[in-house]
Order: sequence, then C-alpha cells, then structure tokens
Amino acid sequence: MKTVAISLLGTTLDNRGKGKKRWERWRPTVSLCQHEDLVIDRLELVFQDDYQALADIVTADIHAISPETDVRHHLIEIDDPWDFENIYGALHDFARGYRFDLEREDYLLHITTGTHVAQICLFLLNEAHYLRGRLIQTAPAKRDEAAPAHYQIIDLDLSRYDRIASRFSREHDEGTVYLKGGIPTRNAGFNKTIAQLEQVSLRSKEPILLTGPTGAGKSLLAKRIYELRKQRGLVTGQLVEVNCATLRGDNAMSALFGHVKGAFTGAVKDRKGLLLEADRGVLFLDEIGELGLDEQAMLLRAIEDKRFMPFGSDRESGSDFQLISGSNRNLQKQVEKGLFRDDLLARINLWTYALPSLKQRIEDLEPNIDYELEKFAEKAGALVSFNKAGRSRYLAFAISPEAAWKANFRDLNASITRMATLAPGGRITAEVVDDEVACLRRNWQATTAGERAVDVGVYVDQPLDLFEQIQLAGVIKVCKESASAAEAGRRLFDISRQQKTSVNDSHRLVQFLRKYGLKFEQLKF
Repeated sequence: MKTVAISLLGTTLDNRGKGKKRWERWRPTVSLCQHEDLVIDRLELVFQDDYQALADIVTADIHAISPETDVRHHLIEIDDPWDFENIYGALHDFARGYRFDLEREDYLLHITTGTHVAQICLFLLNEAHYLRGRLIQTAPAKRDEAAPAHYQIIDLDLSRYDRIASRFSREHDEGTVYLKGGIPTRNAGFNKTIAQLEQVSLRSKEPILLTGPTGAGKSLLAKRIYELRKQRGLVTGQLVEVNCATLRGDNAMSALFGHVKGAFTGAVKDRKGLLLEADRGVLFLDEIGELGLDEQAMLLRAIEDKRFMPFGSDRESGSDFQLISGSNRNLQKQVEKGLFRDDLLARINLWTYALPSLKQRIEDLEPNIDYELEKFAEKAGALVSFNKAGRSRYLAFAISPEAAWKANFRDLNASITRMATLAPGGRITAEVVDDEVACLRRNWQATTAGERAVDVGVYVDQPLDLFEQIQLAGVIKVCKESASAAEAGRRLFDISRQQKTSVNDSHRLVQFLRKYGLKFEQLKF
C-alpha cells in the first residue's frame, strides 16, 4: 500500500532560515519526508493562497531529499487562523472533497503544523471520520536541529487500547445501570433494549419513542435519559414533561407553543409555552397519540426546523430541544384511522423502544420488590422487610397466572406501599400478605368489570356464558363509538379483512348481531 500524508503548511515552522541556512533548521513538513523507516509516497500539502511561494520552496526541498514523494497542493480559504468556525469549515470542505482510497492507500494526518485551533480541528475531523487515517506528530532532535528528527504515529482506534476500552465499557455499564434505576434485571430483551438506549442517549439528539402499556415505566425512563445526558454535559436546559391526554383545543396549542396576549378569550398575558421552556433540554410528551392533528403538524415543524409560531403571534420562536415521546397506543394503527400524522410518526420513531409489561418480564419481579421497599424506606425513614413466610407467600402469588398486574409497576408500587405501611414492627408477615392478595384480587376484578362496562343484559334477554358476555360487550362498545355499521365492521375485522379479496364488513357485523336478535341502529341509543 502507498503511504499518503496530509499536512498543513507551517507558515512559521516551515519558514525557518534563508538560503542554505534553512537546512540547518528543523522544518516539520520537510522532516516528515526525511525518515529512512518512513517513506511518504504522496504528500497532500494544504495551505492558503497567500503562502504559495513558501509552498513551492517546501515542495522543491522535499523533491531534493525524497524524489519518490509526490507533493500535491490544496488551496483553502481562511480569513482568520484563530477563528474556530472558519478553520473547521475550511478543513471540513477539504475533507469532504478529498477522495480517500482506503483499500490501496494508508493515510497519515500530520498534526504538528498550523495553529492550535487548526490542530484541534484536524483531530475532530479525524475522530468524526471525515479525515481518514492515523495521526502522525513530528519533533526536532534534542539540542541539534540538524540531526534526524523524531516522529510518532497515533492510532485513534480506541478499541486497540485495553485500558481505554475497559474505561468506556465501564462507563457504558454505569450508564445502563443508571437507566435501570440501579435495579438488577434478568430479562434478556429488556437488558438489550437498555444497553442500546444508553448508547443512543449519549450519541444522538434525534427523537426517541418509548412505547408500552400504562405503568411499564416510560415516564421514569424518560427522566433517567435526561439525567444521564445532563450528567455527561450534553444538555444544559431542563426536562419539561406533559401528558398530552390533558391537552385539548386552544389549551393544547397554547401549552405547547405559547401564546400572545389576546390570542383567545382568557389570554390576558403572554405565555412562553413548553417547547420554549425545553430549550437546550428535553421535552417529554407522554401519550403523544392524544395530540390533535393541528398540534401534530406544528410539532413536526418544530422538530425539523426548531422553529414554531406561538398561538396568535405573527413572529416565530425557536427552541433547540430533544424530544422523547411516550405512547401506550399503536401509533401505526392511529395513522391508519386518520388520527395520527404518518409524517410525524416517521420523524419520531427513528429510535423506538417497546417497554415490556411486568408480566412479560416477571423474572425481574423480585429485585423490583426490593427496590420498592428501599424507596418506601427513604420516604418513611424506617426500614421495612418481609419475614421468610411473608416473602415466600407474596412471591408465589405474584408470579402465578392469577396475578394480572394490569397497571404493571404502578400496581407493584401500590402493593408494596400498602403492605409496608401496615407491617407490624416493620415486618411484612404472611397475614399482611394474605390481606394484600385479597385487595389485589378485588382491584383487578373491578377493573375487569369496568372493561366490560356495557351491560349486555340491557340488550339481550337470555342467559349467556361469561365468554359471550365479554365478546358481545366489546362489539356493542365499538358499535356505539362508530358512525356506521361499515365503520364498526372495519374496526372489528381489521386483520381478517386484509386477507379477503372481497370484503363486506357490515354484513359480517349484521350476521353476528342477528344471533342475539340485535340491529346496529338500536345500539346507537
């Protein structure tokens, strides 16, 4: 492979000594081509137009000492050699225009010449892989500049360095533990999700979408992502949280984007809005699927352009925030129903993580019980623990099929709080557990009854199995929510209808209702 060096012309160090005296002085770009054990096949010399004469002298001297080195000139425009943005922009343009051939050439990036600002920019461009190759640094021989100089090659592939790699691995482990709240978890899928989320949290400012059932921990995880980013100095603003289910009408637009005085009835003064409050921080929109279509359109622009229009204003505002969204709904199905914008979904689901329910990661139940006990102790100022019989009985019920955990970790938190509060002498006994198990059963049965809120007895004058009651109640509920039998049919047969070449969903619904002597029209009242 050919060895190619990329070097900035040193307007001071490469311009030392006049006439033959210049050979008595160390000049880094020339010395780069003087090493017997390092043959430079091609030198890419980068400089400003003002220094063409110096570049010609350096090129001629290199040809004299290393005829095999092909020196090529590259002009860049720099107005101020100490202006970071100007230097980085010029070198970035050079890097993007340069054609690297990594299969045939080995690249060295000379970082000895140029201002400190230029050297930093070269390092950053190399680290970002705009400039490819290893770094090389040269230095004069001690006491005698005419003697052979020294060079050192630095490979920034940090995975090659065990101590550095282990440090990054340790920091990664610390980050994942933090995102899990310090709770040891055994569920392989959840651990894999958190491991990747740790990397994304620290390397990307793009939107993150957290999905999963209510109580799976979306809000808590969003807070930990923010805190992790804040610890590493990646955000300076605050975490702003809002449950979109609480936003309706003018209030939604005003709460998110702010408003000006007089924008609507009751707007007696200007309001900043949540997006502006989240500037340089993180905005967490929980239940984003509840947002109206107008708010979704404005949010999309705010994500892409960092600009938005406060309600009632004729002047734009800006906010550089990172968005984390949460949803317990299937947003793709919301798109199909026309309730969620497909372009917004495409923008917010670059990084999507589905959090499992407590039942789906039941192997993590026990460490979460201990975590809840620790949280209770911090609040109450007193330690509480299970005795052996109580812990055994509670775990047996908690992992059984009977344990529904419908509200997931919220159910667990409430359960532990009740038992810890009632524990005699700070010990949760089998008797306390028995009372709690009875409480959980009542709560879950009441929830199930609420889910079957439709009383089928009002519509059907015949005894039905529980299975039929639940099924019929669900159908009646959909019918009540739908404008027509066709709409209700599309919702009820949303999967099977896709497998048919010809569908008549309303006919299928009519046939089902006829079994119970019902018609769609009578269910609307």
